[in-house]
Amino acid sequence: MRRTSFAAVSLAAASVVLAGCGSGGHEHAGDADFTADPEGTLAAWGFENVDDVATSRLDYAASQLDGADIDLDATAFDAQKFTTRLASGDVPDVVQMDRRYVTTYAAQDLIMPLDACFEAHDVDARSHWYEAVVDDVTYDNSIWAVPQFYQPPAILLNKAVLDEAGVTPEEIDTSQPDVLLAAIEKIYQESGGVPTRLGFDPVATGQSGLWILAMGGQLNDEDGAPTLDDPANAAGVEMLKQITDAQGGFAAVKSFTDSFDTFGDDNQYVAGQVGAQVNAQWYPNVLSPYVDQLDLEAVPFRDADGEPFSVASGTAFVIPAGAKNPAAACAWMLELTSDEAWDAAGKARAETREQDGGINTGLFTGSPDADGRLREEYVVDSGNAGFDQVISTYYDVVDYGESFGSSPAGQEIQNELNNAITAALLGDKSPEDALADAQQAAMRAYEKATAG
Repeated sequence: MRRTSFAAVSLAAASVVLAGCGSGGHEHAGDADFTADPEGTLAAWGFENVDDVATSRLDYAASQLDGADIDLDATAFDAQKFTTRLASGDVPDVVQMDRRYVTTYAAQDLIMPLDACFEAHDVDARSHWYEAVVDDVTYDNSIWAVPQFYQPPAILLNKAVLDEAGVTPEEIDTSQPDVLLAAIEKIYQESGGVPTRLGFDPVATGQSGLWILAMGGQLNDEDGAPTLDDPANAAGVEMLKQITDAQGGFAAVKSFTDSFDTFGDDNQYVAGQVGAQVNAQWYPNVLSPYVDQLDLEAVPFRDADGEPFSVASGTAFVIPAGAKNPAAACAWMLELTSDEAWDAAGKARAETREQDGGINTGLFTGSPDADGRLREEYVVDSGNAGFDQVISTYYDVVDYGESFGSSPAGQEIQNELNNAITAALLGDKSPEDALADAQQAAMRAYEKATAG
């Protein structure tokens, strides 16, 4: 089976989500012969919201595994249900999940390491995916999943609002807090102490890891142990507090943003409720039907040194320990994320956009080769210079991505970080105290996940 470049991507709001043991044993790797012919029944779970991009990939993969019968469970992944299914012996062959879960299950030997899978099909993962994407699913010197998606964040600007306030795009610069806060002050509007327009929505909890890492912090160490109490982490929290305090405080900002019609006709850009907002690459697709009503641009999120900064995020395919058909699972995962599958997806998306009159923003696959090829073939001038600049900015920042970090307590680290940021921004705790408390809770989760 020929291989070139492997990856996958999804539009989070509209596209498919294809999707107590000791650590380090890796005993399940020897149970699987990934070189065997892919045949028999293949049970896959965690697939939902199938669209044109998903259907084209599924059709392509099925055509390449004509000896296998794909039994697709189109329900969403659920962490509690996953462990229950494994304990009961109801083990699927492929599961799709958020990449933040992968290392948790790897540390407990609940999923198989896939180095032998890649080797059996001549796939060099680190030459085909962005390094940060592979780092997300690497633990204990093994790769545990076939990764997909890389939705980089950037700052999406509402130029009409900025122009009205006399603010330039260059002033929305996260590496220059004084400049940014002055711009926010010019744009921000309120009525009776209640925000009616934000200068900048930092998406404080939804993008908490981005702020911590960009400002010089880290979420876990090389072994996966949480490092939320690292003194460098306070800088990101303190900056978020300055931004929210300048706009009525975190409680007021959160209440206001919760009221946004994010996916509707009266979304925050059409309604003029934000001057700038951190958004992942999929969100411009939501705004494309309203492009004639908007004047959009984008700027990179910048780190403390002024360099563009991004973080990798997305989902991945795993093979549970005890899967009955790992050979077919391995082959199918790689077919779903092959160059050929993405060529089919790119064609399908282009046809859909031609039919609905929408703008093709590209497919961010997690593979630099696939990204470049699909951009060149399918991303054309939209006729709206600002929207084209937005698309180009997201393609630019994808090269600056870093992994959130791979940890057996990855999901708990994220949850505890959000709790810490909420407490600090509300003023209930100092950033240092909030992070110290979060570290204790995350460390308990880490020790439980790695206990013998």
